[in-house]
Amino acid sequence: MSKLGNLGHRLHRGEISYDFVGKRRIWYGVSILITITAIIGLAVNGLKEGIEFSGGADFTTHKTSLSVSDVQNKIAGDTGGNDPTVQKLGNGSIRIQVGGVSTDQSKTIQAAIAKDLGMPTAQIDAEIVGPSWGQEISKKALEGLIIFLVLVVIYLAIAFEWRMAVAALVALLHDLTITTGVYALVGFEVTPGTVIGLLTILGYSLYDTVVVFDGLKEASKDITKQNRFTYSDIANRSLNGTLVRSINTTVVALLPVAALLFIGGGILGAGTLNDIALALFVGLTAGAYSSIFIATPIVADFKERDPQIKALRKRVLAKRAADATKARLAAENGEPVPAEDGEDERGAADDGLADDEQGTPAAAGVVGPRGQGTAAGGSRPARTQPANRNNRGGRGRPSGKRR
Repeated sequence: MSKLGNLGHRLHRGEISYDFVGKRRIWYGVSILITITAIIGLAVNGLKEGIEFSGGADFTTHKTSLSVSDVQNKIAGDTGGNDPTVQKLGNGSIRIQVGGVSTDQSKTIQAAIAKDLGMPTAQIDAEIVGPSWGQEISKKALEGLIIFLVLVVIYLAIAFEWRMAVAALVALLHDLTITTGVYALVGFEVTPGTVIGLLTILGYSLYDTVVVFDGLKEASKDITKQNRFTYSDIANRSLNGTLVRSINTTVVALLPVAALLFIGGGILGAGTLNDIALALFVGLTAGAYSSIFIATPIVADFKERDPQIKALRKRVLAKRAADATKARLAAENGEPVPAEDGEDERGAADDGLADDEQGTPAAAGVVGPRGQGTAAGGSRPARTQPANRNNRGGRGRPSGKRR
């Protein structure tokens, strides 16, 4: 754990980094593959709507020792030709949901279920949900989702810029598609709890994305006034700086959600917890992935098409090529590498920081690859001076004694 903490600290300080933005084509390919799988699942299986959306009857027995499989076998053929959903609740009772039945049909099914289970009809509580109510709930949920997405785009366009707003919207749609696709693949019912879970994960996903964008906005101020780093360099630096924070936030959020899903839903048999917890678990995971591998690389792609950023990229690549040539020629001639050129080249390869000498603010708290301070507006790290060959006496010797 100490090594993991040290790794996160070094990532945050910029001593090491991973090229997320440079490998964005790999992440795009992975996301496209996952999204296509989710869409196929939706097209083939479709979403299994709960009775709250499709209408139907909800029967709940009193506490019983019967298992879910026992109940399914006993009531088979007595649910009006509809496939029932049977769940064991935490208090020992059994919930049986039958979709697409009318009030008159529900009474007949209730009597048949009571007979099959060997209990009085009065010990089975029945609740009827009309299809019109379910349609109204579906409509309101869709309206709430659309309004949320529109407000998010407007806010991000004002607080940051339109490119970041589009990238965040793509990441949110990516998370929604994956979550609904998982629901279709595993066959979980979509209930009002599912809608609550979906809206919640959008907030978590947006939080991670905004944290990264805020750091990127600060780090890329006056980026065109220097010629050492491209926009992708700065974007990757910002992403590495917030990587540990994003992972820690997601892990802490997933722990209680996993408890709800695997303990509350799996062991206690609480159906409502399953509905909310599965949406949260899948959505939080997808949201953490999209904020790191999707949103920021998309912003970098958009910005690299800007004429000024294109010109900056050309200058940076030309400078790096010139510095590499100087270093190679110096090495061939046995001469020392020019300090400025060599330092620029190493900084560009390792850090992606702004050029302090040319007026571009670097990210706060930046530390170079050798642990030397290069904070915003600060001076360059002091270079080690060679030992004075004219030193007399024991100075410069390990023992410090005169001979």
